[in-house]
Amino acid sequence: MKAESTSVRTRRVIVQYLKQEGATDAETLASHLNITAMAVRQHIYALQKEGLVTYQKEARPMGRPAKLWELTPAADRFFPDRYAELTLGLINSMKEAFGEEGFDRLLEVRTREQIQAYRAIMPRHAPLQQQLEALAVQRTEEGYMAEVTAQADGTFLLAEKHCPICAVATACTGLCRMELEIFQTVLGNDVSIERIEHILADDRRCVYLVIST
Repeated sequence: MKAESTSVRTRRVIVQYLKQEGATDAETLASHLNITAMAVRQHIYALQKEGLVTYQKEARPMGRPAKLWELTPAADRFFPDRYAELTLGLINSMKEAFGEEGFDRLLEVRTREQIQAYRAIMPRHAPLQQQLEALAVQRTEEGYMAEVTAQADGTFLLAEKHCPICAVATACTGLCRMELEIFQTVLGNDVSIERIEHILADDRRCVYLVIST
């Protein structure tokens, strides 16, 4: 029983790591977990049998192509959407009750509330990177697994590796549109922000390119 529990924990760590980092080879996973590559492969093959991971081959300068392991959509159950079924039902009910225009007005109210909430935690006079990091902390608390990366050219990437409202956003694309508007409003007119990767476009994560203008 103890060995089984250890295996389950190890596989959960692998799933979490692949969610965070994306496609990864067994050697990198082994280094992260401090176990042998052979042990990692045993766990990976078990996850593959469950339909949770798949791989793509990547050519290497020497030797055989490497297998880069990544999560399948079936692994989304380890990162559940927040009350997706209930929320989808409520959205459909609101559209039926208020019509599309009325529902859009409700989204506008939600947008204003989020802007106020984010402004409340934003260090207004701090450098852009600190503002983005404060935003990433808040978004992570909301389940988005957000992080900020400073690039060599002075721009920033705000990456969100999980979407806790993905099922809802698929049915209501206005939510994604409003999120971009929220970020822009909170960060101010001196900042340009563009979504360059999108989970709903089959990317692994949502990524926003942020430029100080």
